[in-house]
Amino acid sequence: MTNVLTEISKYLMLLIMIIYTFFNFIAIGVKTEKRLKSLCSKQLFMIILMLVLGYLIIILRKEDYTIIAFFAVQLVFYLLYYILFPRFYKKCSRLIVSNTIMLFGFGVMYLTRLDYARAITQFSIGSAAFAISMLVPVIIKKLSALAKWAWLYAILGLGLLGVVWRLGSTTYGAQLTLSLGPVTIQPSELVKISFVFFTASMFNRSRTFKQIVITTAVAAAHVLILVASTDLGSGLVYFVSYLFMIFVSTHKARYFAAGIGAGAVAAVGAYAVFDHVRIRVKMWLNPFSDYENKGYQMAQSLFAISSGGWFGLGLCKGYPTSIPLARNDFIFSAIIEELGIIFAACLLLIYLGFLIQLFRVSTRIDGIFYQIIGVGLAAMIGIQVFLHVGGVTGMIPSTGITLPLISYGGSSVLSTMLTIGVIQGLNIKSDGMTAKQRAEFENRELSEESPEEISFEE
Repeated sequence: MTNVLTEISKYLMLLIMIIYTFFNFIAIGVKTEKRLKSLCSKQLFMIILMLVLGYLIIILRKEDYTIIAFFAVQLVFYLLYYILFPRFYKKCSRLIVSNTIMLFGFGVMYLTRLDYARAITQFSIGSAAFAISMLVPVIIKKLSALAKWAWLYAILGLGLLGVVWRLGSTTYGAQLTLSLGPVTIQPSELVKISFVFFTASMFNRSRTFKQIVITTAVAAAHVLILVASTDLGSGLVYFVSYLFMIFVSTHKARYFAAGIGAGAVAAVGAYAVFDHVRIRVKMWLNPFSDYENKGYQMAQSLFAISSGGWFGLGLCKGYPTSIPLARNDFIFSAIIEELGIIFAACLLLIYLGFLIQLFRVSTRIDGIFYQIIGVGLAAMIGIQVFLHVGGVTGMIPSTGITLPLISYGGSSVLSTMLTIGVIQGLNIKSDGMTAKQRAEFENRELSEESPEEISFEE
């Protein structure tokens, strides 16, 4: 009976994902608040339905009925977040709220399938991160001095990265974490935000050649410390996001092209200097050349993807735990194995819609400082998705980057939720309208007021 339910649920979950994805792209083009609210409510229903199906199969397969209580707590939390965030911030993006719940909720569900204890930890940290992110829009809207603290952001970011470089714990060949008693954090995840704010603050002051050189030098210092810590994946995220920000700031393609050239030279240098980079490139080219050792993770990832096919084996019917670090660096291949390529493609389309919304916010708000922040933070998330998916599918060498809101990692979830909080703050500050729409709205208000002013004078 359980096998039959698993097989049926596989297709039902895929259908739900397709419908949700369809609603997601329809909602992007919706202009009326009433229609958007209706679509987002339907998306929430789809999310709940998918989670109910997923947890039903996990509970039946694991025969652990404590998961029911865990799911019930999640369900209440997601409903509260969906209701309260738009109530506190009427100008927030409801679509971003829906997609955040979708990605995080699905991530916790799939982590429950992989490692129940880790899923509980992920949800605990994530729920705290959700709560903290609800305070961020107030700061963005009210604190105008944020644009003046460029060097504070630089000192904070470089200081934290430097501490990790000298005192951090080594994990899989890279110095990534700091241990504060029972708590372990990955500062490079949180410094992403201060890095973007530093760049935006510097370019808000001036975009002269001298200012660009100074800003680039400090940005390069961030990346070099990460390289020294052998955290090359994070270094790549910082580097590429900086290229997006400098292009948006200057509108000069030559800076972007120069950055790409410098990055290519740096990649060759990293290949020459770091053994683990050469190993990853070699395993990317042919993971089966050292299948039992260095190529095992990549080979298992490819096996999982090929065995999943278009529709997957079904939730809890695959062997994703055979992939080392499946819950972190290779969760996308585990998802494909059990839920299929079509399901995974829908997941990528949801990320695409999510990113379109994030980038659109930066086009709506006035002021280069806020525009650069919007582009920089959206680029950070987009680059992470690309590096993770490209790495696990063999499109590019693996970088060890997690999939935002889905992979296990408390620091990553906190960083992503703070990023979403900032983006929502920008959307609220712009009143959810482009500068042109705002001007038209203000003109309409003036024209409506003018008859009253004439009659008063008479």
